[in-house]
Amino acid sequence: MKLFFATVAASLLGFTAMSSVHAETDPHSYAQPDKVRVTALDLDLSVSFEKHVLSGSATLSLDWIDKSAHELVLDTSALKIDKVEAEDQAGKWNAAKFALDKADPLLGSALRIALPAQGGKVRIAYSTSPDAAGLQWLDPSQTAGKQHPFVYSQSESIAGRSWIPLQDTPSVRFSYTAHITTPKDLRAVMSANNDAKHARDGDFRFAMPQKIPSYLLALAIGDIAVREIGPRSAVYAEPETVVAAAKEFDDIEKMIVTTEKLYGPYRWERYDILVLPPSFPFGGMENPRLTFATPTIIAGDKSLVSVIAHELAHSWSGNLVTNAAWKHVWLNEGFTTYVQGRIVEAVYGKQQADEEFLVAANELRKEFATAKPAEQLLVPDLTGKDADDSLSDVPYTKGSWFLQYLEGKFGRATFDAFLRGYFDHFAFQSITTDQFVDYLKTNLLDKYPGKVSMDEVNAWLHQSGIPADAPLPASSAFAAQDKLREQFVAGKIDAKGLGAKNWRTQEWQYFLDQLPAKLNLAQMQALDEAYHLTGTHNAEIAFRWYRLAIGSDYEAAYPAMREHMLRIGRRILVVPLYGELAKTAQGKALAEKIYAEAKPGYHPMTRAAVEKALQEPGRLR
Repeated sequence: MKLFFATVAASLLGFTAMSSVHAETDPHSYAQPDKVRVTALDLDLSVSFEKHVLSGSATLSLDWIDKSAHELVLDTSALKIDKVEAEDQAGKWNAAKFALDKADPLLGSALRIALPAQGGKVRIAYSTSPDAAGLQWLDPSQTAGKQHPFVYSQSESIAGRSWIPLQDTPSVRFSYTAHITTPKDLRAVMSANNDAKHARDGDFRFAMPQKIPSYLLALAIGDIAVREIGPRSAVYAEPETVVAAAKEFDDIEKMIVTTEKLYGPYRWERYDILVLPPSFPFGGMENPRLTFATPTIIAGDKSLVSVIAHELAHSWSGNLVTNAAWKHVWLNEGFTTYVQGRIVEAVYGKQQADEEFLVAANELRKEFATAKPAEQLLVPDLTGKDADDSLSDVPYTKGSWFLQYLEGKFGRATFDAFLRGYFDHFAFQSITTDQFVDYLKTNLLDKYPGKVSMDEVNAWLHQSGIPADAPLPASSAFAAQDKLREQFVAGKIDAKGLGAKNWRTQEWQYFLDQLPAKLNLAQMQALDEAYHLTGTHNAEIAFRWYRLAIGSDYEAAYPAMREHMLRIGRRILVVPLYGELAKTAQGKALAEKIYAEAKPGYHPMTRAAVEKALQEPGRLR
């Protein structure tokens, strides 16, 4: 990836352009933590909903690794830097010279601060852009309550630099404190210690004592109510949503205890959940102490709470042990998806866990049928690519499949002990795939020789596709469905003959995923009349049904599909629909019309994904 260095500004300030080993290992950051590392952050920010801007200061504590270095390089994106000060050894603050490099479309701008003396702190006065990639500003009409505005952050992968100047690489971990000033009728929450009883007085203070990487910094401000759901958990959400969310997620303490028994103590003190407005681009975001979640997982029957199990699992895999660069994101997401399955199995039963994995595995195999070999690797080369390109199904599903393979080879008890030791050994560290492999070899492969070879490990990590001996669980419900689906497609039974009125969400997901891409009009009408799939409030079923409707030219579903695409900003549930529509000229015209209406309510990440899907139909899920 091309890095832009402002040679004129560097000359003016007496800087010299220096290559960095770290810059080679993390192509998505300008920072040079091999020379100086940020160890703590103190934020003081005020919010302006009128201007769509955060403004204030960020004070960074520094650890100088290279005693000859005199420059601090930070990542920024469209920030307005007003002033930089450095603290000298006597504790006095003095103005520091700084320069912003020319902006790169993906990376933003390096902020270079000249520090002749290696002081312990720098303070940066700044404000964000109204179009900051890591912030979404919602007007009252875009919220559930329709009365108050809302703003929330999404820092993963490298959008943290759009609202805070920092070393925006997962290889750097730091603690933080924050003072957030808000309108007095709103609540601020962060990925830190949140006080459920805090008055809405416009003055909020937070502390995160554990060291975290920058992508886990998170902030939300809005009309947010609170309901306690366990001895160390609460749900935060708009008043219109909080009761349903609290009921849906009331098994959270069971999930925490289950995971602690498997993989050691929960080390973050509290596990709270913030349910965001529907524009949130992900199912969930594992911000420590405060998971951000989409309301699309509130199905009313807990059938989609595996998303919460996933975000909780990140408290061990991802937040505790973190990928050092985004090419290694499978260390976060593959491990987390594996742990998620173990949580779901323990709390909701093996059948649900197995079926959720089968749905994901089948989705991945479909994608691999058309994906390029380089897109199928667990450890991809992301040089010159957007860091968000790492967030496909591959690290999640293929990564967890690899861990299931290891579990099957070594036995569950042995693998559980290994995994617990892994979390303890690398706790609060950021690591690479090579470090994991070294640990795997020493603590599993060499201890139990003859079970798994390094060639087999490397096939999973560095070759495309799925190895032929990858394990797959069996499902009697899915096996029965296979027969029914074949009979229905062949016209041997009608839609009512499927007997699907009491199917669980996972059964519907599997059934719709395995149907041919195109059914005839009579079959689509019969399914809809029997089971009222058009307009369903289960977003996972709706997405699959509308995808089938597009392929089958079932235009009767299009008005409800449009409402789905306008209401929901979760990427995985809307982006593929744009891609499917864009495969035909008529469909693309409809997609562009829907997007023009939906765009103001989409998060910047969703906008970028939709625009890519419209340009490359069928390529982006």
